[in-house]
Amino acid sequence: MVVIEFPDGMHEYVTTPVKRVLRMAGREVFYIETINSRYRLEVRNREADVAENTG
Repeated sequence: MVVIEFPDGMHEYVTTPVKRVLRMAGREVFYIETINSRYRLEVRNREADVAENTG
């Protein structure tokens, strides 16, 4: 099972079996493929985002 937590506190539960997880080299971008769906996840550092938006 994969649990995706969004910045606003919402969650998405992926309960179908995961077939594969791919990561783009040198980046925090992941592709998760299940039997029924494909997901693209980009992991961002919350502190870096705050610094960019306030600087």
